[in-house]
Amino acid sequence: MDIFAKIISGIKYKPLLPKELNIYNIGNIDTALSSEAAFILNVGGKNQIALSWWTSAKRTRTYPYARVYDSLNFAGKKATIIPIFKDEGFDGDRDFLQWDTVSLMSLLGVYVIVSYYKDASPSSRHARKITQQRFDTAQIQNEINNLLSYQSDALHWNLSQIDRIGQIGQQALQSYDKISRNLKIKMHSRKSAEKRIEKTS
Repeated sequence: MDIFAKIISGIKYKPLLPKELNIYNIGNIDTALSSEAAFILNVGGKNQIALSWWTSAKRTRTYPYARVYDSLNFAGKKATIIPIFKDEGFDGDRDFLQWDTVSLMSLLGVYVIVSYYKDASPSSRHARKITQQRFDTAQIQNEINNLLSYQSDALHWNLSQIDRIGQIGQQALQSYDKISRNLKIKMHSRKSAEKRIEKTS
């Protein structure tokens, strides 16, 4: 069997139905992340960035593409925050970031900020699950400041994020250890998470 394909040198698109994004100052990023799926962030002076975020690293669980799509009409830099992994507690799901997810964002010209959850609340419905997970906004703000002065394209930025997967993964593991101790809720196996992170990096 012969298979033929044509390699396209670039992707062209025109967003047709993006919603109007609200604008927040970087000092209010906590408020923005708790109330908006995508928004425009003022980062001092005339610097702005369109920012979206994923609730889980898995593409098919919470359908994050709609959030990213809403940012595509913005003329400046577009970024999306993706947790390196999300652990919902021993009785919940645990999802990990996949390499092809980052690759797709690169094709769309979207800069990926790989982050992790720093805090959470116990589930009121399940004794061994957590909910309302919240990002480490200090880490995100630092990445945004780095991104503003970054002059290369999304592909090279995203590759540099992948290069730091091991470091970010360790931060995520430490955060979940702390969440587990504070809430007295067991998480999934740390060893298996370390193996998955090592495989991605």
